[in-house]
Amino acid sequence: MRNRLTFPISVLAAAFVALAGLPAQARPQESERPSVEPQAPFNPHDLSGVWDYYNNIPGQGIYVTPSKVPPPMTAWGKARFDASIPGYGPRARPNGNDPMLKCNPTGIPKILFMVLPHEIVQTPERTFMFFEREHAWRQIWTDGRQHPKGVEPTYMGDSIGRWEGDMFVVDSVGFNDKTWLDFYGNPHSEQMHLVERYKRVDHKTLTMQLIIDDPKTYTETWVSDTKIYTLLPPKYAALEELFCVPEEEEAFTRRIREPAAAKPSN
Repeated sequence: MRNRLTFPISVLAAAFVALAGLPAQARPQESERPSVEPQAPFNPHDLSGVWDYYNNIPGQGIYVTPSKVPPPMTAWGKARFDASIPGYGPRARPNGNDPMLKCNPTGIPKILFMVLPHEIVQTPERTFMFFEREHAWRQIWTDGRQHPKGVEPTYMGDSIGRWEGDMFVVDSVGFNDKTWLDFYGNPHSEQMHLVERYKRVDHKTLTMQLIIDDPKTYTETWVSDTKIYTLLPPKYAALEELFCVPEEEEAFTRRIREPAAAKPSN
């Protein structure tokens, strides 16, 4: 089983670079887990379970962004983008300024691209997502309510869900602009309107597509590639404790930036 507990979050972020180049069948966490039979009976309206963004589906790849090419940015969006220094992707540089490296909340939708699992729990009035990353969680109201007027901006936003046939549609507004939209440093504003479209296509596979409207940041709607999540077998489905501890992150970062600091003094 993966030992995620002892690594700083910055190590996990950096791991994207190494793991993205591995063929799917060679990824350690996949090779050590038995597969879940896709032919097993399933209810398309039951999304419950622990889902992993890593998978053995050929051609899926690891996109830690909605799609590799974002829509055109506004002047405001371009300024925010230019100020970001990601540690992953085509603009990757060491010693970046990704907010998550300071233990700030990852936020939605970025946390959906983590290489760590999340659990979906459904009740009649709410659907919950529990993320191993920083022990975060979100609630999606499914009792027919609408977004409240004047919703206060938050990291997770205000989310309401509904079924359209076998598609679970999550509509979210009310985000703050303190997070990056993805690991590439693409920004978003408080005007972001996010729609997630989930579909359970078989017993072991959940697909998701994002639709992002943010007129302050992008001049066009951003429609993502289809993301694929794999159901973890019960043996591997326990979410581990993975808080982001500022002192640990700071110590790790200091060792990287100042190698002499890790050497004992004479």
